[in-house]
Amino acid sequence: MHFLRRNWRNKADHADLCQEVYVRVYEAALQEIPAQAKPFVLSTARNLLIDHVRREHVISIEAVADLDSLGLGTEEATPDRVVIAREELRRLQDALDLLPPRCREAVVLRQVEGLSRREIAKRMNISEETVKRHLAVGVCALADTLYGETSGQRRTP
Repeated sequence: MHFLRRNWRNKADHADLCQEVYVRVYEAALQEIPAQAKPFVLSTARNLLIDHVRREHVISIEAVADLDSLGLGTEEATPDRVVIAREELRRLQDALDLLPPRCREAVVLRQVEGLSRREIAKRMNISEETVKRHLAVGVCALADTLYGETSGQRRTP
């Protein structure tokens, strides 16, 4: 209780926090009795306080349900953003064009159309393992092309 009083400002919560510490310690002791009880209880209390602080920082969905009331403007596509987006799309298309056809098809089906490996395998009439290899090679090659080669060797299927 001394630890909770020292580290938690709201006095009304102290008894509830103490009970939660008891519950956590009891549940953990069912699995295994701690070698040193006092450090275990104190670390449990500390972790509980950390959890409560994290929960307090979460903003409820109701609080931001009406975004217009917050006075935030919508992001409009400014001319410079349009140019940057088009340039990124052009670079991506150029990188996709460098991929082998089957590899490119697998990557597009997965990343653009959102199909699972099983669905891609059925559509391309290949095994799921082959789809996995095509995707791995394709994504690595795209990353190498778009962000610079990292391994010094270009992977091919």
